[in-house]
Amino acid sequence: MDTRHLYVHVPFCARRCSYCDFAIAVRRRVPASEFVAAISREIDLRLPGGAPAGSLETLYLGGGTPSRLGPEGVARLIDAILGRFGLSSGAEVTIEANPEDVDAASAAAWKRAGVTRISLGVQSFDDRALRWMHRTHDATRALAAVHALRDAGFEDWSLDLIFALPREVERSWSRDLDQALALDPPHVSCYGLTVEPHTPLRRWRERGVVHEADEERYEADFLEAHRRLTAAGLIHYEVSNYALPGRTARHNSAYWRRVPYLGFGPSAHSFDGNERRWNEREYAAWLSRVEAGEDPVGGREQLPAAAVELEEAYLGLRTSSGVAVQPGTGLLFRQWSDHGWATVVDGVGMLTPAGWLRLDALAGALTSVRSRY
Repeated sequence: MDTRHLYVHVPFCARRCSYCDFAIAVRRRVPASEFVAAISREIDLRLPGGAPAGSLETLYLGGGTPSRLGPEGVARLIDAILGRFGLSSGAEVTIEANPEDVDAASAAAWKRAGVTRISLGVQSFDDRALRWMHRTHDATRALAAVHALRDAGFEDWSLDLIFALPREVERSWSRDLDQALALDPPHVSCYGLTVEPHTPLRRWRERGVVHEADEERYEADFLEAHRRLTAAGLIHYEVSNYALPGRTARHNSAYWRRVPYLGFGPSAHSFDGNERRWNEREYAAWLSRVEAGEDPVGGREQLPAAAVELEEAYLGLRTSSGVAVQPGTGLLFRQWSDHGWATVVDGVGMLTPAGWLRLDALAGALTSVRSRY
């Protein structure tokens, strides 16, 4: 397929965060050379023949913690990918980084390697909250990381923050927003804390050590972020994402448009427009299959028409682009508008922040109405 968007999952972390259920591999010493060689091998397995495989508009190194590869490891990984893929003019090349891995030397090395955008996993500027999350940086390190990125010439970078923490943490979301806004970020991602199975947070909740934020608290934090970040000039262009004009995350936006993309590395997903497939989740299993010369696919699915319809509605409604108001759905959007959940402009229905808080239910309702016409 003509792939213009590529994701590489780098699973390595120094420690598992208290809320994390991602496919990670905790390593004191990161096997960067082994990993880069395995990614090169997987690309060859999936795209045999050795010929160039197309020109990328976006390349995203996610995780895990890609910055744990070290400056040289990141450069070698990008070089390995670009040995088979070209980059379009103005391509977006993103790396997720933790603050403790960002300094003047690493930022300069990433810049030389062709990285154009940094997604910085700050999560909070409250040291107590960071310790509770099992993060390995503190607020001072986060501030230093932002200054290092600026000094290296990065204009495109993002702060990741988590809201709706348990009341026992005693973290002030308002103060975190104060600190974030003081840094004048071009992009901010805000994610509500969810309790996932097989995490320390889940065990703490089951023992009654912490209590999950209730719906009222979740809503208050979400709407405060919307109010304050948009007042600072950032556009709320997707449920969890805010950006200055021209600074939206182009790679993630491709997912929301359901365009084809390729994924390499453990647990990475790929999509060709019809079929979705995913790799072996655990690093050891993925590595073993790749080194044995096997495609490390862990599963695949072809979505039936009804599932495609639901996914299109869900993805469209979660962005500020919205969805077309099709025959039969006008009344539904008028009802949502009466509740303050949606607006309709030039035949396009878009959810308001209050509507985004009800995204799952509204996407299901829209799909149900569409199926009758």
